[in-house]
Amino acid sequence: MRVAVYYNNRDVRVEERPVPQVGPGELLMRVEACGICGSDVLEWYRVKRAPLVLGHEVAGVVAAVGEGVERYKEGERIAVAHHVPCNTCHYCLSGHPTVCDTLLYHTKIDPGGFAEYCRIPAINVDRGVFPLPEEMSFEEATFIEPLACVLRGQRLADLQPGQTVLVLGSGVAGLLHVQLARRLGATRVVATDLVEYRLEAAKRSGADAVIQAEDDVPARLRELNEGRLADRVIVCTGARAALIQALQSVDRGGVVLFFAPTEPEVTIPLSINDLFFRRDVTLTTSYAGSPADYLTALKLIWSGNVQVGHLITHRLSLGEAGLGFQLVAKAHESLKVIIQPER
Repeated sequence: MRVAVYYNNRDVRVEERPVPQVGPGELLMRVEACGICGSDVLEWYRVKRAPLVLGHEVAGVVAAVGEGVERYKEGERIAVAHHVPCNTCHYCLSGHPTVCDTLLYHTKIDPGGFAEYCRIPAINVDRGVFPLPEEMSFEEATFIEPLACVLRGQRLADLQPGQTVLVLGSGVAGLLHVQLARRLGATRVVATDLVEYRLEAAKRSGADAVIQAEDDVPARLRELNEGRLADRVIVCTGARAALIQALQSVDRGGVVLFFAPTEPEVTIPLSINDLFFRRDVTLTTSYAGSPADYLTALKLIWSGNVQVGHLITHRLSLGEAGLGFQLVAKAHESLKVIIQPER
């Protein structure tokens, strides 16, 4: 089978590998669509482990069923969680399944979604395979994973109806945050970005207002929000300037959700007095989504409560994966880039 092997953002090679063999409890999936995530092009994170086959926003068709699997049949349309929790460790039982060792290190699909076929380990089959409604396309299904992450993030940020939400960074994750905040009853949603193309996308996704990220964001926010800052600030970019803007833009009693990773050396100054004493500001982070979040995300997309079709800007073949990575890395010529191996 063909796979797209990542060496760096400018070197993605189509190579041949054997089709994975399925064992007891496992599935083989023929990949129909896999989205390129912004995290896929973080060279500081990826290159040190290259060469590797990436791709975790994945959907396809069951091509083979391992011994003992009764819930799924050949030909069934599915989306897959590329990693799943154990459900029994301290972290899972205390409500933090996405930092479980099993999820972080031991349950990846083989070899990854940028391939013609993937082997789904038995534990993923048990709790990380989601049958797709006939009305949902494979393209739409690639948004289940990123929306699951967004769901968990907004839950940890305790987003409530009637709040003002500021989303810093209008890439795909930021645009999903805009939509979900609107669906959860936010009174006012404001988005920022450096790129006008993405600011326009934020408007189409439901933002009440957008701010150029190089402007004085806190001042502009006060103008738009009756003199107040934001109740919830969601940081969807690893840019240090945005991290500082977030701390400057959160209102008293508010929450800042650091949703995007940064390069390892990035740090920001924190004034305990300014942020916490007499302000009650909460800082929190979020990583990944649980299987329950995947299922909720699927239902939100299926029902049309979260619209994803307008976020797709490129549909490419496996042979064009290198172009796809370059488009996502440039960040100003695309939104969601989807690889379709059979294209």
